[in-house]
Amino acid sequence: MSSSRSASSSSSSSSKSEKENQDETIASDLVVTKYKMASEITNRVLKEVMDRCVVGASVKDTCIFGDKRLDEETGKVFKKDKDVKKGIAFPTCLSANNYICHFSPLISDPDYILKDEDLVKIDLGCHIDGFVAVVAHTMVVGATKEKKIKGKKADCILAAYYAAEAALRLIKPNEHNYTVTETIDKIANAYHCMISYQMTRGIIDGEKRIYQNPTESQRRDAFEKHEFALHEVYAVDVLISSGDGKPRESDLRTTVYKKKDLIYQLRMKSSRVFLSEVEKRFSLMPFTLRHFEDEKRARMGVIECAKHDLVEPYPIYHEKEGEFVAEFKFTLLLMPNGQLKITGLPLDVDLYESEHKIQDQDIKQLLTSTVKRQQKKKKKNKKQGGAAAVTEVNAPAGAGSVEDNNKDQNGVAVEAKQVKSNAKVSKTPTTATATATAK
Repeated sequence: MSSSRSASSSSSSSSKSEKENQDETIASDLVVTKYKMASEITNRVLKEVMDRCVVGASVKDTCIFGDKRLDEETGKVFKKDKDVKKGIAFPTCLSANNYICHFSPLISDPDYILKDEDLVKIDLGCHIDGFVAVVAHTMVVGATKEKKIKGKKADCILAAYYAAEAALRLIKPNEHNYTVTETIDKIANAYHCMISYQMTRGIIDGEKRIYQNPTESQRRDAFEKHEFALHEVYAVDVLISSGDGKPRESDLRTTVYKKKDLIYQLRMKSSRVFLSEVEKRFSLMPFTLRHFEDEKRARMGVIECAKHDLVEPYPIYHEKEGEFVAEFKFTLLLMPNGQLKITGLPLDVDLYESEHKIQDQDIKQLLTSTVKRQQKKKKKNKKQGGAAAVTEVNAPAGAGSVEDNNKDQNGVAVEAKQVKSNAKVSKTPTTATATATAK
């Protein structure tokens, strides 16, 4: 009898554990709903920020606007449930031209005013109950079909776009990160450290990564083989440079940080107060010092925290003057009926004209394939009779056929010079970070 009760208790405990695990993943309908709510807000704010990126616009004011809108929109959901935390998952950053990422100036920092034909990368995200939706998009100020963008700007934008589209089609259950790495290498040999982080609840960087064009040391020391699995969430973040692909840390003040899951007894009161506020307001999500009422005190408090590795800085990286960097990032859910891209806006490729084309037939076929999701219809009741049917539906906007979108526009050269970089350019949640050259 005792053995029987023990087995029953163990089975009950196991069942409870499985239910709790499901409640934390997209196996749960409620979790999927929260991801979709976060993604709708993220996409909406991205569009609003893009509309403000015009000649004469202030980058500082635009970043402040983006963060304000993320706070406003997330504040409208789950208002009655005080236990549901929500808010900014990655502060609004606008990085222009050769600046790669993380440019989000403080009130006391120098501003940047957008000019005609500036290439701008917009990066932001929010979360609902710890379930993160992030996005990044590249645009050129003032670009129109009558005034198409050419040269290096067009090369790196189209390269990043096609790389992201390829990743979208390859990241699916039972495929390996090796497969994605090898396929993306065929699109451009010059990618370096393309990393895709698995996302879990409340964590911006997960354990599973995709290495793009890894060096020999990375293959030997860090290039772990992972298999994508059902109900996982990824942020695929592609960064491509027209230059030598060697990111350099700029002299601009670092303003974006993320708390680490570490404990250390800080000596300064200002540092302890700062860290306490970070834990309460942001948990393990990235934040900007601009979010603090007393900016000067926050700048002082973060110094000791960073010194003892309690927060991770997101430095502002840049390429050589005269070069350009493009970025596309989207959040991807691996659902039973296929990949579900929940963030990201479509790129109007008619605005860009490159002299290069993708020559590899397998890559062409991959990029011209439409991402489709199989959706099972519910079984009809006995009175109606009939069996369950399976239908195919197109993926969300922006995830369809590249060939249809491109209308035979030029692509990006598959053969590009390999570059090396020791700089870390990894970022947000689900993140696939790639630095490459487009020739």
